[in-house]
Amino acid sequence: MKFVLASHNRGKLVEMQKILGELGVEVVLQSDLGLDLEPEETGTTFAENSLIKAKAVMEASGLPAIADDSGLCVDWLNGAPGIYSARYGGLDDDKERYALLLQNLRGATNRGAHFHTAIVCCFPNGDVLQADGDCYGTIAFAPRGEGGFGYDPIFNVPSLRKTFAELTAEEKNAISHRGNALRDFAVKLKDYMEKN
Repeated sequence: MKFVLASHNRGKLVEMQKILGELGVEVVLQSDLGLDLEPEETGTTFAENSLIKAKAVMEASGLPAIADDSGLCVDWLNGAPGIYSARYGGLDDDKERYALLLQNLRGATNRGAHFHTAIVCCFPNGDVLQADGDCYGTIAFAPRGEGGFGYDPIFNVPSLRKTFAELTAEEKNAISHRGNALRDFAVKLKDYMEKN
């Protein structure tokens, strides 16, 4: 069975192939099919934005399509930046975004935060599968580490005493929101495939 990933991100593709390949699922990027879709993410939740992307790519390709939406939710900021994580403060640069976040947390008495991922798969027959994953931690007082991307240098995993940017790819995948969502999705997809 072939699925299309509603993304241009080869890193996400590798993650998906690793987990879904065990189910006999082939995953390709939308660009591999000549599609260059960028549907406007008008949803108010991670799941709604994932659904918008997956549905658009499924309709254009005629194949089951998978999309995900992720972001950082900070307790002190009432869940912000949330679905606006990639464009927080209208900024395009990762370092500028997390610098703004650290500035907005000056004087905060609660630095709790979590990353959330929603994965949605749309099938041509109208069926929809959704899976979610979280990773809880705190916001560091200053960036640490050279790995990862986005908010990884300021997202601290207390149990490991490291930020996401200080973890190896294997360590991060074992506990990350996207890894947790992918594992949940794989379980749901296996069950769906057995029933259909």
